[in-house]
Amino acid sequence: MSATLVMWLLVLAAAGIAAWRFARLLRPLATAASDASRWGNASERLAVMLSNVFLHSRLLRFRYSGVLHLMIFSGFIVLFTAIVQSFGSKLFPGFSLAPIGGETWIALAQELFAVLILAGIALAAWQRYVRKPARFSGSSGKDALLIYSLVLAVVGSMLLEFASAILSGNDASAPWRPVSRMLAAVLASAGVGPDLAELLRGGFFWTHICAVLAFLLYIPGSKHRHIFTAIPNIYFRNLKPKGLMRDAPPDRGQIGVSKIEQLTWKDMLDLYSCTECGRCQSVCPAHAAGQPLSPKLLIMDLRDHLMDAAAGKTVPPLVGGTIKESTLWACTTCRACMDVCPLHIEHVPKIVEMRRQLVEEGKVPKTLQDALANFQRSGNSLGKPARQRPKWTKRLSFKIKDARTEPVDVLWFVGDFASFDPRVERITVKVAETLHAAGVDFGILYEAEQNSGNDVRRAGEEGLFEMLAKSNIAAIDACTYKTIMTTDPHSLNALRNEYQSFGKSYPVQHYTQVLKELVDAKKLRLNVGAGGVVTYHDPCYLGRYNGEFDAPRILIQQTGHTIHEMGRCRENSFCCGAGGGRIWGDDTGVTERPSENRIKEALALGDVTHFVVSCPKDTVMYGSAVQALGVEDRIKVCDIIDLVDVAEPGGAAAPG
Repeated sequence: MSATLVMWLLVLAAAGIAAWRFARLLRPLATAASDASRWGNASERLAVMLSNVFLHSRLLRFRYSGVLHLMIFSGFIVLFTAIVQSFGSKLFPGFSLAPIGGETWIALAQELFAVLILAGIALAAWQRYVRKPARFSGSSGKDALLIYSLVLAVVGSMLLEFASAILSGNDASAPWRPVSRMLAAVLASAGVGPDLAELLRGGFFWTHICAVLAFLLYIPGSKHRHIFTAIPNIYFRNLKPKGLMRDAPPDRGQIGVSKIEQLTWKDMLDLYSCTECGRCQSVCPAHAAGQPLSPKLLIMDLRDHLMDAAAGKTVPPLVGGTIKESTLWACTTCRACMDVCPLHIEHVPKIVEMRRQLVEEGKVPKTLQDALANFQRSGNSLGKPARQRPKWTKRLSFKIKDARTEPVDVLWFVGDFASFDPRVERITVKVAETLHAAGVDFGILYEAEQNSGNDVRRAGEEGLFEMLAKSNIAAIDACTYKTIMTTDPHSLNALRNEYQSFGKSYPVQHYTQVLKELVDAKKLRLNVGAGGVVTYHDPCYLGRYNGEFDAPRILIQQTGHTIHEMGRCRENSFCCGAGGGRIWGDDTGVTERPSENRIKEALALGDVTHFVVSCPKDTVMYGSAVQALGVEDRIKVCDIIDLVDVAEPGGAAAPG
């Protein structure tokens, strides 16, 4: 049997088996729920996909892993020429890359990038078996070891084939192959002559061919299938606002997800694309707190459930079976997992859709159930009567406008904690007094305002979210205003993004943006003294969800203070633990509250006396954390407004 026939039989058999395995794997996507939002905006999708895939823009955020992956990835792009060369020479006798540099510059590139791959594999092995980062916990070590072995077989056999060819005198590219020449010298010193070298060349050639085909056969059942799924998964990423939770697909027939088949095709592609790298796990506040949630294991469990279902196996219930209720309720919906994932896997929407199912079934934790009942009765989580919402205004030195009855430039959507919680009320009062001092024409909705519904929606209560949203929309639309302001990032996100589900997207600013603009326009003059060193915490729904990182920092600096950034800041900020309804949950199973973890990070800076926040929930969470840790004498939690001292005779800028 000729070598060409053998090669054709091997290639066709391997390709057929791999295609069959992939087809069986991807079959559920054909009948999955549709998602029309994944199409369109081709140029934008393509640009980010190319940046993520070829420039490793997300992978390099974890420098060590990103660099070694780039070494292996770029190496295989170049070594693909060697694979084409090997297969082509037998499939099509006479085929050669020599006319385009196969024996010169391509040969040199193959040599150099082969070394790069081997160095990358060495770094990967060192990380996995020596450094052992915690984020690898739960990932398949056997899968990684087998892939390392196959890569070494592909690259090693290729170099040894070239070395044998050089030793036998049958390689015109020898002058361009420094690595292979060194290996040839080693073989020669071991007593390998030209005749034996020619035999070895054939053996290493077929070893190379078999290693490549074995890689192809193994990939469909391995996490390394992302070699094929990564590009489409990144291309079809979500382009809607980060803060807009998706509605249930109209063809699903129910709000929540109770079966794996009800996921959209993009959800399923997410599951198949996971590389088990654990980046999501390493930034998850719930996981750090010892709660039963690892975003990585969640995706892996969903993937295994999908694969078992696709194979016709009997699977347990999805919600409450494969994915435990406690796992779903642990999530703070901070989105850190999604922003750090190099393949743009969407963890949070899947969690929220399974929460919706739990809400439909009445399987809600008692504390959250009580909060939802308060929303239903009173429009706020504290169960306070609506008439008490504007009670804080009685502490003002002026009468605040009622935006329901008179036009205003700025409509202030105050929010629940800013209106009702005594720990936050003083901040609300000072914001109002500062706006008044700057001559801002503003007003509030008084008792017509209800909770924005941002966290209600993320807790899975779609019906209640709709009730709250429509009530607020009616109240806002009845007013005459130019812009909306809020001190609450959760409210900002709902008004700007979530209300798009009802055809509304309001012009809303965070109060730090408003105050910064007033200072810039010299409408608000500040007393700037010898400010101290502070650190600033980025709220998830202001920073990561809505991209505002600079205004709070500029405002802090305008007050005369110096910011010492924590290691986890801006888009990498660490969640306080309150989001997604967690502020109404209990601490069962928590080993360290995320808020306490964060205060310890601030204390480790050494020179910071004030922990500055810009979210009412952060004031509550971090104030409690400082007390729980007993460090009130070392660090003080304050809102940015506490640093603002309006220029008046005798004023002095000092953190409040």
